[in-house]
Parts: sequence; structure tokens; C-alpha cells
Amino acid sequence: MPEDHDWEAYKVPPTRTPVSERTTSVPNPVNYFQSAFNYVFDAPIALVREWIEKLQSKNKFYYYHQQFRRVPDLSECLEGDYLCYYEAEAQWRRDRMVDQQIVEIVRERLAACKQREGPNQFQNCAKEMELLAQVTKAYQDRYGELGYHGNARTCLMKQKHRMMEERKAAQENQQS
Repeated sequence: MPEDHDWEAYKVPPTRTPVSERTTSVPNPVNYFQSAFNYVFDAPIALVREWIEKLQSKNKFYYYHQQFRRVPDLSECLEGDYLCYYEAEAQWRRDRMVDQQIVEIVRERLAACKQREGPNQFQNCAKEMELLAQVTKAYQDRYGELGYHGNARTCLMKQKHRMMEERKAAQENQQS
């Protein structure tokens, strides 16, 4: 509508809610309670919070990049050193989670490549497919058949048995 419209031509309809023009000489007690609450509770808390935020802004602590030191493998622990066993077990679990995430990231990259390339996925995503095959084979060689309750000791025994089988196969190939 133009700025200089005719008020008589475009009359504003009356509002349905009545306007209360209540003016009394008695002040409203709610206003006093609100201001008292503001000065007694809200203002001191706000000041303390601002002071804490100022202190925290000086010393930033980034907690989401926690780095653990590498601990000895279970095969390097001395007999009866239960603390070393525990640390090796925790290290093995962290390594397993990292390896699971690596497999998942490579799988997501392959899925994104397939989505992006469409019908040409077999020739354009061959590198990602080969990488996924290598990563999943390495994961299965290390953690396959351990199950959900696998631990560092069973993984070490699996690795030992696999090495013994490889040695036996190499000896049989030399003898033949």
C-alpha cells in the first residue's frame, strides 16, 4: 500500500481484544518481585558465570583429541604382571576400534564413489574397491572369528597359529 493512503477508504477493523487502560495509584507488586529477583539472584549468578567464562577462555582445553601412549604388547608382558596385561588389553581394544573405523571409512568412501559414478562405478571406483578388499582382508586376518568377546590373548594365539601354519606351508613348499 502506498504511504499516503486514504484512511477513510481503508478503515482498520476494530480489535477484538479490549485495551485495558487500567491506571491506579497502587503500584503493581509483580514489578517489585521481578526487580528484587533480578538484583538478588539473577545479577550475581550472571556475574559469576561471566567471570568463569573469562577464566575458561584463557585456558582452552581440547578434550576430544585424547592421545594414549603405546603400551607393550601382551607378548612383551612379564609373567604375573597384571597391570601390563590390563594395559595391553586396553591397547588392543583401542586398536580394534581404530581398525573398525578405518574399515567403515573406506566402506563409506566406496559407497560415495558408487553413488557419484552411477553406472560407471566398476571402472571408476576400482581403486576404492581394491582398497576395501585389502582393508577388510587385513581386518579379518587379525580379528576374524574372535567374536564379540575376543580379547588380546585370543588374538595373540590366533596370530601365533597363523604364523605356525605359514611356516609349515613354507617348509612343505621347500621340500616339494
